[in-house]
Amino acid sequence: MTAASERSPTPPLSRVAVYLLLAIGPEERHGYAIMHEVRRITGGAVKLGPGAIYTTIKRLLADGLIEESDERPDPDVDDQRRRYYRLTALGRSVAADEVRRLDALVSSARPWALNADPFAALLRRVES
Repeated sequence: MTAASERSPTPPLSRVAVYLLLAIGPEERHGYAIMHEVRRITGGAVKLGPGAIYTTIKRLLADGLIEESDERPDPDVDDQRRRYYRLTALGRSVAADEVRRLDALVSSARPWALNADPFAALLRRVES
């Protein structure tokens, strides 16, 4: 049995929640940095505002997927009002599950979606 199948199932994540988990990743980030990282990892396709970011952060905190960091950068280089967030062990596991799920989805669609002739892939499947 894998760790993913041993724990209780997590509720489905919203797209915004997935973006935030992936944007936080292995680092600690404050809300504004999370917003910019989402924009960077999506190639500018997703631009989340503060309302979406902070509402989702609140939910991820309540679900135990992220936690606020007690450590703060040097006050000379950072605004002390910022709150920094990091993934919990559960958050890392859920993020990994989402990456695997998305990878499987893309892998199954890639043969026909990126093919110049979408019917050729379908025809090859029928013929085999």
